[in-house]
Amino acid sequence: MLLNVGRTPYSYARLEQDRPNGQFWAGFEEQLLATHDIPIGATQVSLAALNERSREIFRQIVESYLATGEPVGSRNLSRLLPIALSPASVRNVMSDLEQLGLIYAPHTSAGRLPTELGLRFFVDALMQVGDLTEHDRRSIEAQVAGARTAKSMEAVLTEASQMLSGLTRSAGVVLTAKINVRLKHVEFVRLEPERALAVLVAEDGQVENRVLNVPAGLPTSSLAEAGNFLNARIRGKTLAELRGEIEKAVTEGQAELDQLTQKVIATGLASWSGGEDRQLIVRGHANLLEDLRALEDLERVRSLFDALETKRGVIDLLGRAERADGVRIFIGSENNLFSLSGSSTIVAPYRDGKGRIVGVIGVIGPTRLNYARVIPMVDYTARVVSRLLTP
Repeated sequence: MLLNVGRTPYSYARLEQDRPNGQFWAGFEEQLLATHDIPIGATQVSLAALNERSREIFRQIVESYLATGEPVGSRNLSRLLPIALSPASVRNVMSDLEQLGLIYAPHTSAGRLPTELGLRFFVDALMQVGDLTEHDRRSIEAQVAGARTAKSMEAVLTEASQMLSGLTRSAGVVLTAKINVRLKHVEFVRLEPERALAVLVAEDGQVENRVLNVPAGLPTSSLAEAGNFLNARIRGKTLAELRGEIEKAVTEGQAELDQLTQKVIATGLASWSGGEDRQLIVRGHANLLEDLRALEDLERVRSLFDALETKRGVIDLLGRAERADGVRIFIGSENNLFSLSGSSTIVAPYRDGKGRIVGVIGVIGPTRLNYARVIPMVDYTARVVSRLLTP
């Protein structure tokens, strides 16, 4: 879907929903036939053709929720609307919107809040996304690009997630490939007669430890020789580059190594390569604890923390966002991972110098994120990161 926003269009797409009943909009046409304030026989496309008063009332309910998190009643809405409507008329429209599943009453006598379905409809059909200001652009470029001069790319990604976290008051997230990490040092340490610890240190300080099975009777000198051989070639290379160089040296007979030492090197490289190839960077957890109003809010955040701690589900979710261009938005239970925490995720892919998608960057926060501001912010940050990956 293409959003025309100011000078720059931002595109995003909705992934298939994790709903057992199939398509996201399934059942809407049947619901629409029972209403009188929505065009009869409307489809997914014509849902955007809500009449003026329905559109304005729904927009005010959503925007009030995004700003305050509180339900809004018909009397207050009648004062906010740009058109003259009595509280009774507003209540009639709210009833129609509630029948559609776009809003709900959290309590019997309370005002109305948007449902997750309503938030999705608002984002897809009604929201106007503004362009970033020049100040915002310069700020993002200064913080992200400025970190590139003296740090590794992984440190830049960490800086980018921290920056997004601060600007959006959410948790900043990055999913990247570990295979792109630049290496610094390797060491092999014997643990038992037939087991050794392989330690791999990256330029940005990351450390990977693997326990290896080694041949019985392997002399300690072979472990030292394997480490020395790799350290002479390792600095500044990715794991894939190092593996290619080692294989070439062995094939061309340039490596004067005995068979046991070659086996230690091959086992070490295979062990590191066989680990989790995706790295999740999360910054700004504390932002998710702000503005908690009730016990259920605390439980929601606790559930989200559990999901972030587990990582596997988050990695799978963000990995889906790499399948196509544009900003991706997941709202609440549209994804099983956030069905309990009621959180939203806005992410965009970034590319390497060859135009290949190599990761995603974005934010995770409450469903009342300022979508209109966060979407272009995430999109522009992904573009800045992509430019830094271009030689």
